[in-house]
Amino acid sequence: MRPEKAQQIIRKIAADTGKVIIGDHARERMELREISDIEVYRLLRTGHVMEEPTQTERKEWKCKVTKTLKGNREAGVVTIILINGMLFIKTVEWEDL
Repeated sequence: MRPEKAQQIIRKIAADTGKVIIGDHARERMELREISDIEVYRLLRTGHVMEEPTQTERKEWKCKVTKTLKGNREAGVVTIILINGMLFIKTVEWEDL
């Protein structure tokens, strides 16, 4: 899958927050890094996939969506496009550290 296609799919799915599952690890990282749910959803809906997605053992697609948040800080959300048409957020990180 090309980055542009993954980005298009993620933006479409993320339009419905009910289709986004934020994992426990991601929630811990969001709290630690002071990144809110609202910021994660905004990032998914308007961020960019810059690198080639990789396929998981389950034939799902994993990639990182990035966007500038909070002034000049760039955040990344490692996202898995699930076979069932939902998104799983694996982790959230600052890219500029």
